[in-house]
Amino acid sequence: MSHPIRLKILCLLQDKELSVSEIKASVETTGANITQHLNILRNQGIIESRKDANFIYNRISDQRIITLMQTMQQIFCTADTNKS
Repeated sequence: MSHPIRLKILCLLQDKELSVSEIKASVETTGANITQHLNILRNQGIIESRKDANFIYNRISDQRIITLMQTMQQIFCTADTNKS
């Protein structure tokens, strides 16, 4: 999960499932690179996928991963207003 591209993918997948092409458009890297990172996440059980016609849709496999991502965003992505 610690790779920046995998973190971006997981941030995108928090709210809904997405196809590889939808992820590629947001992450701005090659389809092959996205597929490689998705395979790593899938092999670790972090995401699941389903095929619908010619598209493969990916989603986070466990609500605890979504909770983890939200907690990480709160800790690392928001300004700390209590600092002086």
